[in-house]
Amino acid sequence: MRITGGELRSRRLVAPRSQATRPTQDRVREALFSILVSRGTFDDGPAAVLDLYAGTGALAFEALSRGAGRAVLVEKSREALSAIRENVSELGLSSRVTVLSAPCDKALADPRLAGPFDLVFLDPPYADLAAAAAVVARLPSRLAPGARVVLEHASADPCPTIEGFSLEDTRVYGDTALSLLLPSDVGLSQT
Repeated sequence: MRITGGELRSRRLVAPRSQATRPTQDRVREALFSILVSRGTFDDGPAAVLDLYAGTGALAFEALSRGAGRAVLVEKSREALSAIRENVSELGLSSRVTVLSAPCDKALADPRLAGPFDLVFLDPPYADLAAAAAVVARLPSRLAPGARVVLEHASADPCPTIEGFSLEDTRVYGDTALSLLLPSDVGLSQT
């Protein structure tokens, strides 16, 4: 697994050995960041990134490589946290990354997650989509104007309705779907 673009392009990332973590594939990350860049996500200067269910941290590291200023990564698995910390060290990102060891729903009480964040990634276990949607619903006060939320889920499952967010786009890559959400006053419709 490698970073696909930006200043850290081609740098290898360490992943946990267990099958409990399902890192976002390189080609899916590359496609996602192509979409984000084309929509001006990094145009207004260094973005603040929140990576929930961080796993290896690949999504946050990709964002940092492409111009994000700082990232907060939240993960509860010890093995995944070890991989994240090793990646932070190997990539020389310790001054730009905060790592929190906690379940995502509990981590939202941590003041380091106050934001504002310009870009939020959620890559939960596919079976935990409803729990991840509940976490998304608690994010609006932590988001900067113009923020985007990216929810990764199984392509067989539609993006859930989330109060306070509208669905900007969903892209499917094999078994993986990426839903891009925007904060709004209108709930998300099933698609």
